[in-house]
Amino acid sequence: MRAIRVSQTGRPDVLQIADVPDPVPGPGQLQVAVTAAGVNFMDIYQREGRPPYQPQVPYTPGAEGAGTITAVGPEVIGFATGDTVVWTGVPESYAEQVLVPAQAAVPVPDGISAETAAAVFLQGLTAHYLCTDTFPVRAGDTLVVHAAAGGVGLLLTQMVRMRGGTIVATTSTAAKADLARQAGVDHVTGYGEFTAVTREVTGGAGASAVFDSVGQATFDDSLSVLRPRGTMVLYGASSGPVPPFELQRLAAGGSLFITRPTLVHYIAARDELLARAADLFGWITGGQLDVRIGGRYPLADAAQAHQDLAGRGTTGKLLLTP
Repeated sequence: MRAIRVSQTGRPDVLQIADVPDPVPGPGQLQVAVTAAGVNFMDIYQREGRPPYQPQVPYTPGAEGAGTITAVGPEVIGFATGDTVVWTGVPESYAEQVLVPAQAAVPVPDGISAETAAAVFLQGLTAHYLCTDTFPVRAGDTLVVHAAAGGVGLLLTQMVRMRGGTIVATTSTAAKADLARQAGVDHVTGYGEFTAVTREVTGGAGASAVFDSVGQATFDDSLSVLRPRGTMVLYGASSGPVPPFELQRLAAGGSLFITRPTLVHYIAARDELLARAADLFGWITGGQLDVRIGGRYPLADAAQAHQDLAGRGTTGKLLLTP
């Protein structure tokens, strides 16, 4: 089979297509023919060797996708060849075939394509835990959502709206602003203006929470727009990591809360994974959640997909299609 291999960390051109042996499923594993693999910022951090994501080389990148089961290993119950499944947190997904632990595989219901499942899974699960558990959004809350036209952003804004929240969204272009409005955003602004807009929208009270995937470039301003006892949810760092800061700033800002969540701790139990996935799929089939695929790339063009995502000119989800 073909897979992307990385022999040294560095620029996107280290992503090279290669022929590798077909994977053979062991106990508790599924062999899956990949229909689509998700492209994520984590893949870029790993490719660059950015701490703490440095991989051991050589390796095959990717951790998310969807496809069709082609073989079932021993000790697997509840799955059969021909089933369509989706996964996240499974290494070596930039490939034509991947071994997926049965515990990590989620059946894709009828009426939802494998591409749609791959496009929504990691970002959709992330958006779900952010607004239901990390900061449970309630009617009347005003939230700042950075990068609102990105993979997580477009899904998070829709979910916040379902829960009755008011959104101040940041985007970098007029086209992205239009997408955010189509997703139901109340107030769309640029990164240089969001502090003033948030204060105007809240009458000076400040936002209940900020969902920030940008990191270094937005962190200080994000803290400044929170209401007393507001919550800073830092779940990414597309502009770079946030430098160490003095905790006393949280007291000075109004007894603020800050958290750095990550998906793995919100789907550690299979029951929780399945429950979140059931919500996502139910909202899609019910027409409540729109999933945007921002680009499809042949597996051999993984380098271009990384360049486009890192350039922050994309919207929605990028997929590799082996």
